[in-house]
Amino acid sequence: MGCSSEPKPDKPASATATEPTEEAAAEKSVEPSPSASAAPAIKVGESGTFDYYETDEYGQNPKVATQLEVTVKSAEYVTPAQIDTTNEPENGQFVKLTITVKNVGKAPGEFAAYGMMTWENDATAAQEATTLEGVGEGQDVDTTYKPGQSVTGALILDVGAKGGTLNYASSIVDEAPAFTIELPKA
Repeated sequence: MGCSSEPKPDKPASATATEPTEEAAAEKSVEPSPSASAAPAIKVGESGTFDYYETDEYGQNPKVATQLEVTVKSAEYVTPAQIDTTNEPENGQFVKLTITVKNVGKAPGEFAAYGMMTWENDATAAQEATTLEGVGEGQDVDTTYKPGQSVTGALILDVGAKGGTLNYASSIVDEAPAFTIELPKA
């Protein structure tokens, strides 16, 4: 009778949800997940700090290496002509996002927006937002920062509509955003 050793789903589930065992609590504190902390939601004119994680050579066992701060300087909706391109946005709307990235921790950390930013709103699921538009103009925020170093630069992103939220996933493995940016509706 292998079924007799199985717990009944209703009683243990409610007991586990309200009173975690010491063993479960110890497991959580031993291996923190990068997505365990809430991602800061940043608006234009605001800053947010997030943890930069390093992994082992296999891309596993993440641990906090340093902290980076992102300040959103501006978010301006632009036309292809305004950014000197003949390419049309695939998702619907270009936005020029000017940010400052600063290492506020004690060890080097990397910021890499290309391929790591998505856009979504209440009606549209997350869509890739990064582009190669504007690359080579101004300072490049996609770099490694030593403690105290910062760069201010612009990203041209392709979003579905004005407004919505940009999500920055600092890891390909963990889909939880490191921070989010609330875009203005106009």
